[in-house]
Amino acid sequence: MADITYAGYLALDELLACQRPLSDHPDERLFIILHQTKELWLRQILDELDMAQALIAAGDLTPAYKNLARVSRIQAVMTLQWDVLATMTPADYSSFRHVLGGSSGFQSDQFRTLEYRLGLKDADFLRFQDDRPEAQARMRKALEGPSLYDAALSQLAASGLVLAGLLERDYAEPYQPSKDVEDAWLEVYRDTTQWWELYQLAEKLVDLDDALLTWRQKHATTVERIIGQKRGTGGTEGVGYLRATFARRCFPELWSVRTRL
Repeated sequence: MADITYAGYLALDELLACQRPLSDHPDERLFIILHQTKELWLRQILDELDMAQALIAAGDLTPAYKNLARVSRIQAVMTLQWDVLATMTPADYSSFRHVLGGSSGFQSDQFRTLEYRLGLKDADFLRFQDDRPEAQARMRKALEGPSLYDAALSQLAASGLVLAGLLERDYAEPYQPSKDVEDAWLEVYRDTTQWWELYQLAEKLVDLDDALLTWRQKHATTVERIIGQKRGTGGTEGVGYLRATFARRCFPELWSVRTRL
């Protein structure tokens, strides 16, 4: 293994050849690098969630905390990246925006897969991967399978805090908040000593939801700073669409229960 070099191990030549600007404006390369970096982090997040969800579903909650904490740290790094993009002025972006065509982060299969894995299910996003069957298949698997929250709720049932039958549903449909589930989390939060592992799991999940919301808010602010109220390149309403996502919660009862504590 001594003959392996730094560049060879990291496949640097291939990696650095992945940025292929379509204009001669230097900020386009920055734009590409930021979005490619986001996709690399999303890949790692999905791997961490795979491990965490398997552990939680098996009842091994404590080992899953490490994976969930790592995801939160990655989310923080991704949010900071918007500060780099914010150094791009409206004039800078306008100089190469035309080469983007209809491409948009709205179409990211990994981001939509992340949303599915966290419980935000919407089959409409599958159509953006009609030309990429493997990516679409990964999305569909996440859409139709249990989410991270479903795994957490299964542990509420295993602990006798909620009836398992109440959790049976079509995983491809959006999760509907339940008072029974909220009551179960209320019991956890009112007796953290007895339910310490579930309490810690709940807080780790809130960390993820909080970080995702922070990312969305910074995204919207950065986009507004650069393009104002213009429509997005993918045909979305731009900032208006991004702001509409602020109301989404991956783990709704973990937010609503706080009012009752």
